[in-house]
Amino acid sequence: MSYFGNVSKIQFEGRQSTNPLSFKFYNPDQLILGKTMREHLRFAVAYWHSFTANGTDPFGSGTAVRGWDQYSGMDLAKARVEACFELLNILDVDYFCFHDRDIAPEGATLQETNQNLDAIVALIKEQMQASGKKLLWNTANMFSNPRFVHGAATTCNADVFAYAAAQVKKALEHGKELGAENYVFWGGREGYETLLNTDLGLELDNLARFLHMAVDYAQEIGFDAQFLIEPKPKEPTKHQYDFDAATALAFLQKYDLLSHFKLNIEANHATLAGHTFEHELRVSRINGVLGSIDANQGDMLLGWDTDEFPTDLYSTTLAMYEILQNEGGIGRGGVNFDAKVRRSSFEPIDVVYAHIAGMDAFARGLQVAAKLIEDRVLDDVTDSRYASFKSGIGADIVSGRANFKSLEAYALQNKPIVNQSGRTELIKNVINQYISNV
Repeated sequence: MSYFGNVSKIQFEGRQSTNPLSFKFYNPDQLILGKTMREHLRFAVAYWHSFTANGTDPFGSGTAVRGWDQYSGMDLAKARVEACFELLNILDVDYFCFHDRDIAPEGATLQETNQNLDAIVALIKEQMQASGKKLLWNTANMFSNPRFVHGAATTCNADVFAYAAAQVKKALEHGKELGAENYVFWGGREGYETLLNTDLGLELDNLARFLHMAVDYAQEIGFDAQFLIEPKPKEPTKHQYDFDAATALAFLQKYDLLSHFKLNIEANHATLAGHTFEHELRVSRINGVLGSIDANQGDMLLGWDTDEFPTDLYSTTLAMYEILQNEGGIGRGGVNFDAKVRRSSFEPIDVVYAHIAGMDAFARGLQVAAKLIEDRVLDDVTDSRYASFKSGIGADIVSGRANFKSLEAYALQNKPIVNQSGRTELIKNVINQYISNV
């Protein structure tokens, strides 16, 4: 059975093509800075948005028309596996990602839930072996079920903490079985609503204890995936403990977890935190913790996590600029489309169109970012702006030779201070020219 209308594999046809079922910029075999687009981007499809979500929002029921919705229970779970690998083949995408509760329904007990998971993981493994597709990362959904009303690793209920540990233990085992290259921790409800009833120190300490347990168990079973923390400032809790990249970095440093974790940066989470996507990528990159990204965008007129497919070429260009300068590029991570079609785009083919748009947007961003790097456009601007630190008193500051006494003596010479324009508008115009012309 075809769930997407017997669509053939999407081909690269170039920017002049008018075929909506073609790539205009994503040419997987095109070499850029020594690697193919496929190697640079490592695209992944998100199971939860593409196969589990149904278009429900706070004001209306689901609108999505999906062929697999004729089934229920485990039959529905099995049909979604078929749909997933059909879409991966259509898009020629190598990777996918999932939460445990995306792929199989919960049972009446944890034992039954695990049996359901085992059955679907076995089916996924068969599909992976037959198709060559790979698991970029898996994770545990510890936010949807009412048991997690007060959090999972940061809960006030020790029984819930134990349940969460059992759930992650199983997820780590499945990650190892499926060869996951990463494992993500997203603290969906790891935060608090009010300090009036919260032991902030205990919750953070328990979160660290939980993560250390996960590290220890992964090592025990030989699961060598890269562990990732995914920052988010709010939703569903008001004060998330992994607010942004800097907050997550401080947490990892404090609790001696930095050697075990990197960050999975999402564009929409960055803007919810009051940052740009490129800011969060830069903070992660310069601190050596940029591990992977969730590719989407938010609506600047709405104050929540809208998870739109990325189409903003300016944003994808600056994102790829950071990734290309990261040591090893995206490394073991990838560009996961944690994005959903709009509620009004309810037909199955819209899922295909949406991924084409996102893949083309990041491919175009890759092309432009590579050219900016080759031409040293931003490097030259930055070098010129900070030239005063390359010689004289600036070089003394950078080298550590300067101190307050020597700097005072220099300032007392009363030399004229001459600042130079940052040329912000000019730089932005140059980037627009590259986006248009490369």
